[in-house]
Parts: sequence; structure tokens; C-alpha cells
Amino acid sequence: MADALAPYGVPAELFCQAMAHRSYCAEHPEQHSNERLELLGDAVLGLVVTDHLYRAFPNLPEGDLARVRAAVVSTFGLAPLARRLRLGESILLGKGEEASGGREKASILVDALEAVIGAVYLSAGFSGAQQFVEQIVGPEVSLVAAEARLGDPKNQLQETSARLGYGAPTYLVTEQGPDHAKRFTALALLSGRRVGKGESGSKKDAERRAAQDALSALAAAAGGLEGFPPAAERA
Repeated sequence: MADALAPYGVPAELFCQAMAHRSYCAEHPEQHSNERLELLGDAVLGLVVTDHLYRAFPNLPEGDLARVRAAVVSTFGLAPLARRLRLGESILLGKGEEASGGREKASILVDALEAVIGAVYLSAGFSGAQQFVEQIVGPEVSLVAAEARLGDPKNQLQETSARLGYGAPTYLVTEQGPDHAKRFTALALLSGRRVGKGESGSKKDAERRAAQDALSALAAAAGGLEGFPPAAERA
């Protein structure tokens, strides 16, 4: 986490506050909780994500835009990002919350992530906060947005492939790295042609990213497979 925040000049004291859960502050009255930073970060996060979606999906109606934004900034959407940043290791908890597994609770992790965004905003201004949010959330936005509007990308790809007469899609997945930091690469294949590629820290998410990439590529190619490389060409 410290490495991710280094470019934004967040002071150690402010980061400490961002990590301070109210249960810790109840036992250490001198420490301010992260609740004010969380409120600020939530507002910044909502604006950055809305701006991103507004520009990325120019034809999305207001109602759908609001629904997609809600999906992106939900606890379900943000908790995996907080875990990926290993925020749980830095959160300051009271003894009771610590004993009950607070470091793994999605709500606590998401509150801490929003507090960090608030801290970045105070330290680096809106442009810095925007850069930070897009760095950690940006790669997830298109995938979550597609799912929120249209359903799971793998299901979409299967339906699209069947409609185009290419049969069921298959996925070729490879992995690399140590057990604690594996990276999966998935190739989405239609009729022996690689139409999409996705990478992630989980196999399932890599396949979903590959399916979403394939859907975008098929849309650009008007549904034809001409120009798509054989499965053996993984570059």
C-alpha cells in the first residue's frame, strides 16, 4: 500500500488516520477515526467513476449510468480491490474487532479504501485522486459495467457465438508466479481462433475479462472471425 501511495505524498499521519477503524479509536481516544476521510473519499470515488463511465459509455441513459455506477462502487465491487491492495494488513482495529476477523470484513475494507482515497485527495488534490482511483478501479470498470448492464460476459459470449454459428466458446488458461501471487492469463477461443484475452489474479476473473475482450473485438469486427489469430498465437 505504501508503494501505491508514494507518488501522491500522503503523510504517514494521514495514512494512519485512514486506517483507524472506530473500534481502535474507542481504545485509543487520541486517534481520530477514518470516518470523515471515508465520507470524503466516497464522494471523490463516486465523481471519478461517474466521469469515467460518462466518457466511456456516451450512449448510456441516465438511469443505467446511475445503476452501473452503483455496481462499481458497491461493497461487492470494491472489497476485492481493497484485498488486492492488502489493506487488511494495515487497518488499525480494536481488540474485539480484531478477534472477530475484522481484517477480512468487506465493509471495513471498503471503508478503509474510501478513506485512503480521501487522504489522497487531501494530499494531491482532485487530479491526484482521479489518477489514483483510475489506477485501482479503472481496470475493473468496463467489466463491472458490462455485467451490470448485460449480464455475465461469459454468458454473453456464449449467446453471441451461438447466434453467429461458431459454437460454444472455450478458454485456454495459463498461470505464472508463486502461489501467493499467481497471475492467470485466459484466451477466449471461437472455432480455434483467439478472439479475446484477459489477465487477473483469479482464473474465473481472467476468463471473464477474456470474454469481455472477445465481445468488444467481435463488435468491432462486425461478428466475423477474419483477421483473428489462431489459438496458438498467444501474443
